[in-house]
Amino acid sequence: MSAERVKELLELMKAYGLASLDLEDSGFKVRLVSQAGQPAAASLAPVVAPLPCLAPAGPAAPFHGPLALAAPPPAAPADDESGWLRIKSPIIGTFYRASSPEAEPFVAEGSRVGKDTVVCIVDAMKTMNEIKAEVSGTVMRILVENGEPVEFDQPLFAVRP
Repeated sequence: MSAERVKELLELMKAYGLASLDLEDSGFKVRLVSQAGQPAAASLAPVVAPLPCLAPAGPAAPFHGPLALAAPPPAAPADDESGWLRIKSPIIGTFYRASSPEAEPFVAEGSRVGKDTVVCIVDAMKTMNEIKAEVSGTVMRILVENGEPVEFDQPLFAVRP
């Protein structure tokens, strides 16, 4: 990152009255902080400080995001589960089993579903997306807890055809 780019960032801080700015560009990380945490408009003497690298305090919880390292494959499902289908999330968002906190869940374990049955909602940026089963059968397992974040293509339900 050039000194010219840093100057541009400082001008942006001043223009918007920012007290600090963190930026990562092509693997280069920079943190700009104005003196004493004052907005840059009040103090134009920013400090360029490297971001600290912290060692984990203990064993880290597994990360299940899109950049997670490959985990060992799960144990093979029992023979009776081998033909089950998975209803997967078509988008990233928050999983909800019902249309509102007071409403009954769309489906429960043991519910029969058809291809057009709405099985849940995935909230993506405050847009409620109804997810349809797109398979026919019986919901055998609900694989996600209500209110949990879900990733693209993450299994939500296990269905026996």
